[in-house]
Amino acid sequence: MSSLIEIDGSKFEGGGAILRVACALSAVTKKPCRVFNIRKSRPNPGLATQHLLGIQALSQLCDGKLKGDFLGSEEIEFYPGEIKSKELQVKIETAGSITLVLQTLIPPALFAPEPIKITFEGGATDTFFSPTFDYFRYVFLKILEKMKVKTEVNILKRGYYPEGGAKLEIVVFPSKLNNLNLTERGRFKEITVISGASEFLKDKKVAERQLAGVREVLGKLNLPTEEKVEYYPTKCPGSQICLIVKFENTIIGTDNLGKLSKRAEDVGKEAALELLKEQKSEACLDKHLADQILPSLALAEGKSQITVSETTNHCKTNIWVIEKFLDGKFEIKGNLIVWKRDSI
Repeated sequence: MSSLIEIDGSKFEGGGAILRVACALSAVTKKPCRVFNIRKSRPNPGLATQHLLGIQALSQLCDGKLKGDFLGSEEIEFYPGEIKSKELQVKIETAGSITLVLQTLIPPALFAPEPIKITFEGGATDTFFSPTFDYFRYVFLKILEKMKVKTEVNILKRGYYPEGGAKLEIVVFPSKLNNLNLTERGRFKEITVISGASEFLKDKKVAERQLAGVREVLGKLNLPTEEKVEYYPTKCPGSQICLIVKFENTIIGTDNLGKLSKRAEDVGKEAALELLKEQKSEACLDKHLADQILPSLALAEGKSQITVSETTNHCKTNIWVIEKFLDGKFEIKGNLIVWKRDSI
């Protein structure tokens, strides 16, 4: 058996991304790993619910073996087996983030012999410190489509913090990942704004007011904009907004979540102001997508290059983890990230 790849979870930004990327690449490369000091810099160190359930589902996907997989654990060992096609059922009794669990599962699922159906019972589609599901679906997955990744998503019920209670199905199809060359946006096409909230907040017109905040910032630009207002039956109140900008060659986005202490108009306004910052950078990928896409980029054939609005600590952290598993090297030149890979 291969020797364990040692990953210090306190390095760089020291968050859960280290664990997610390490275990996902461990499953693909069949290189076992030990991750220690997990989320050491966080107020509540160790495995939280979404981290634990993510690696347990991953272990099921590849007939792996886990040691140290319990809530609060600051060290795990993961011994991957063969990635197999099977239906995965992930039950989340808290408001753990579904999108973060999927960041763990999607890269290895692409290497299964048959499509993989993942069903979520519980958890949150839209919660703090993670991408909203609209961003995940309409920005992240759309960029993966450019790499010839195919998925099918069905949201049966939204879930918010603190109750969760979401229901969701996603099918991930096997894919031989194409390399990605995104250095020019091409011409601007349109902006889509999706403003959603729980039915608990319908009388207060929270979704409409979030949209009003966006209009306050972007209205003077007179850009072609599609607006969507949505309300959902949920276990507890909550809201989210997502702005998606389509260009000829790429998609960028921003999102935001409602909070008890924040006016709905300000939720939309903040997302719109963030979008203006991303727009000015002229990069092909926004700062959040930059780090999320790197594991898939590194697993693709050949050389890839992308321009990003900002090389964040998350980005540098993921680069550090990826280079421990794959024979290749990232180069950062200004806002250009280049990856050259030899083989898996």
